[in-house]
Amino acid sequence: MSYKIEDANGKLGVLLPGLGAVATTFIAGCLAMRKGLAEPIGSLTQTGTIRLGKRTDKRSPKIRDFVSLASLDDLVFGGWDIFPENTYEAAMKAGVLDKETLEPIKEEMEAIKPWPAVFDQNYVKRLHGEHVKKGANWMELAEQLMEDIQNFQKEHGLSRMVMVWCGSTEIFLEKTEAHKSLAAFEKAMKDNDPSIAPSMIYAYAAIKLGIPYANGAPNLSADCPALDELAMETRTPVAGKDFKTGQTLMKTILAPGFKSRLLGVNGWFSTNILGNRDGEVLDDPDSFKTKEESKLSVLGSIFQPHLYPELYGELYHKVRINYYPPRGDNKESWDNIDIVGWLGYPMSIKINFLCRDSILAAPIVLDLALFLDLAKRSEMRGIQEWLSFYFKSPMCAPDLYPEHDLFIQLMKLKNTLRHLKGEELITHLGLEYYD
Repeated sequence: MSYKIEDANGKLGVLLPGLGAVATTFIAGCLAMRKGLAEPIGSLTQTGTIRLGKRTDKRSPKIRDFVSLASLDDLVFGGWDIFPENTYEAAMKAGVLDKETLEPIKEEMEAIKPWPAVFDQNYVKRLHGEHVKKGANWMELAEQLMEDIQNFQKEHGLSRMVMVWCGSTEIFLEKTEAHKSLAAFEKAMKDNDPSIAPSMIYAYAAIKLGIPYANGAPNLSADCPALDELAMETRTPVAGKDFKTGQTLMKTILAPGFKSRLLGVNGWFSTNILGNRDGEVLDDPDSFKTKEESKLSVLGSIFQPHLYPELYGELYHKVRINYYPPRGDNKESWDNIDIVGWLGYPMSIKINFLCRDSILAAPIVLDLALFLDLAKRSEMRGIQEWLSFYFKSPMCAPDLYPEHDLFIQLMKLKNTLRHLKGEELITHLGLEYYD
């Protein structure tokens, strides 16, 4: 079986709520690559290959040559922010990229100016923004977002659009009655229900217009039955949550290795120092709790302590994030892992990762934009679990547990692409070579 996939003709609008460090790094990278000034390192859609058929067939095309993806030349960027600076000014302020990198693309970045954002400080307590929309209720603000989107499409003659949330982490929210159905959700929007957060307004606006939506933060956002119902109704792909960068990326690489060798783990202590806007936001305990829930969920899912109680039943997992302004976007993380081997003998592993959060996140934004556009053109809708490769806390069907193992996630992603094109799925069984 193969899907009928519409060609990626015309311009693709990439809508970005939050034009801060991640979004401006992503935009700058795309603009630099257009001019041949940089290589798309870290992007599966641009540099990755996919094996087709048997190993002896030697068919491993680039993913971008195997499936129809939008070209970097066809991307048009727009977005919202609580600060009025254009993306060049915002990138300079973020301090991720140096002036030498930004100077050749300064004119293009200066032309990308944010629209006023939907914002409420009750949900992100450490930020103060004046470049915000005013409205009687959440529904009215959603309508203003939809007007921005439609004007953007008309102004640039866009064929299609996608939205990737690059905004801040909101306070921790749990699902309530307002999130259980679309009717309840829309009523809650009109009633200014406090269980509805700004990121949900962006998700609602996008999905209502049939625009694929990805959530790069651990916010509840589109991860609720109401917006899943809307996504199915409008035939819209949705993915999330929380870009998998830095420390959690390392966990999803290392933990599957420990489990595959059946090494026990007694404790995993993780701490970070981070000085960018994300670090400032996470300095608030309510926002940190949202991030903590996302980070803590990873190891339990990979290790499956209910199946291996003797190895992981007593695992103590602690996560800390410390706001340290001098570090800027260059996060430093430390992990101490206490493992157990043969005959119960203890060992330990220490990891010191000096990473650049936005550098790791930018190619994720690109891949999600292109893959969600592909999903839309392939008539896929609802939760796109095959994109869990990119997230710390992947969305999945209500009765399933999310898959966190990075290598299983990659196999799922590539097998989905093979499935879309009618190619044989790769199982790695390999018995046919020895018949």
